[in-house]
Amino acid sequence: MKKPDTPKVSELESHLGFWLRFVSNQVSSRFENLLAKHEISVAEWVAMRSLYGRADSTHADLISALGMTKGAASKVISKLEAKGLAERQLSKDSQRAQVLCLTESGLAMVPKLAVIADENDAHFFSHMSDTQRQSLATLMRELVEHHQLTQLPTR
Repeated sequence: MKKPDTPKVSELESHLGFWLRFVSNQVSSRFENLLAKHEISVAEWVAMRSLYGRADSTHADLISALGMTKGAASKVISKLEAKGLAERQLSKDSQRAQVLCLTESGLAMVPKLAVIADENDAHFFSHMSDTQRQSLATLMRELVEHHQLTQLPTR
């Protein structure tokens, strides 16, 4: 009896998605571990960086910047508040509206964490030339724009 033909299946390594995920997982995991030494999650870092330099961010602003649900963003802010890094204040424009801002401790921590982010990038990408890094960033941005990706990587 003749055995049926086995369909040809592409190799795992032939998929760009495989390589993107492979690198992304390594970059993200290392960064997550470095932030954990400061008791900060990636989502908290993204929220802090989004709030940095802004004195009047609303919940809606942060939800939009993070690409998270209202509940998830609220949890991140609550964690930052519990750590003394962010606070909710009444808006200067409205008696009822709240704004989010970093505390002095939060403001002082962002530049330190930014150095960690920069060092993590250097760890993975410093062997590449400036042109190669810029080309890679351009290609990634083109993918984001083409597919209209909006949710920031917070995990």
